[in-house]
Amino acid sequence: MATTRTATTQWKGALLDGSGTVSLDSSGIGTFEVSWPSRAEQANGKTSPEELIAAAHSSCYSMALSHGLAGAGTPPQSVQTKADVTFQPGEGITGIVISVRAVVPGISEADFQAAAENAKKNCPVSKALAGTTITLNAELLGS
Repeated sequence: MATTRTATTQWKGALLDGSGTVSLDSSGIGTFEVSWPSRAEQANGKTSPEELIAAAHSSCYSMALSHGLAGAGTPPQSVQTKADVTFQPGEGITGIVISVRAVVPGISEADFQAAAENAKKNCPVSKALAGTTITLNAELLGS
């Protein structure tokens, strides 16, 4: 069954001096301020499209890796994923670095690295961002 998730942004003013809010409508968990300075300079308590993409990518990747590991008979004890999305004004998003640290009892380093690469390739957010260079740093921790 397909699902649709919705967010709405209200923006006022021009790009450089304007600002807005983005609301997470489907979950109703919050409304967050956005502005050009929070995107191109310092966050200063506001979010940006890139931070929201990082949140989407890190959570999707964690789910994909957990699913793949469990399907291979080595369910993870824990998975921590960080996504760093780099934005360059005038160019756009120039790259994403996924850093994952996981505790996976009973898996070899080679099998873990293969599962991590597979999750990078096949998580739906990675697929949606296929036009961007995505780099993976995967670390298998002791259990």
